[in-house]
Amino acid sequence: MSTPIRASSILPGHREDIALHTADGLRLVGELARPADRDPVGTLVCLHPLPTHGGMMDSHVFRKAAWRLPALADLAVLRFNTRGTSSVRGTSEGAFDNAVGERFDVAAAIEYAEFHELPNIWLVGWSFGTDLTLKFGCDPAVAGAILLSPPLRFSNPEDLAVWAESGRPLTALVPEFDDYLRPDEARERFAAVPQAEVVGVPGAKHLWVGDAERVLDEIVRRVNPAVPLPLPTSWDGPMETGDVSAYADRTVAAFADNPVPGPAAG
Repeated sequence: MSTPIRASSILPGHREDIALHTADGLRLVGELARPADRDPVGTLVCLHPLPTHGGMMDSHVFRKAAWRLPALADLAVLRFNTRGTSSVRGTSEGAFDNAVGERFDVAAAIEYAEFHELPNIWLVGWSFGTDLTLKFGCDPAVAGAILLSPPLRFSNPEDLAVWAESGRPLTALVPEFDDYLRPDEARERFAAVPQAEVVGVPGAKHLWVGDAERVLDEIVRRVNPAVPLPLPTSWDGPMETGDVSAYADRTVAAFADNPVPGPAAG
């Protein structure tokens, strides 16, 4: 009998706690989720939203990706806490550094995926994580990148120029009612990257509450296009249930109602 896939559903997969080691000497906590009984065809390296505003490796879209996509889309999902960030998994060493020292965090995650021979590495950044992707993610080991709610706050035109020159695929999923950058302006800003694809998502907001399934579909569409979409909403096999209560208050934190550190928007 099929069971509906809910926010707390954990589909089969091989999940292990991992540690990333940065070039400046920090230990970052994380998790790698892989398909249970076969090799992955692609890898997502997840870069989370602002830790000063509740962002962490367990932010709900990334948690759902790790709990579902190894089984539904043959993808490995690597998620971790950037420096100074805490979640149920633990706290990474160091302190939030306004997208400066985090360059070492991004490099450590890519290096881990490459060293462990994870295939077809894509970066998936969300909010602050999109700035880290644009600033530090255009690495020879990276096949492409997907940006969720990019504010273009810490990144700059020079970062976009690097991606433009690389030719690597770049997709921005932009909520219709985003707090920082909406679809029309995003198309203007990303015009500097000829290969960039800007996808406006009707009705969505910065935190993707209620729209995680659409986001996962769009990620899979690009990283493993052989998978039929939309992804299933029910599961016929074994399923575990995770505790999501520990994440709820941080997931719906009102980013726009709090001062955001870093450069001025725009």
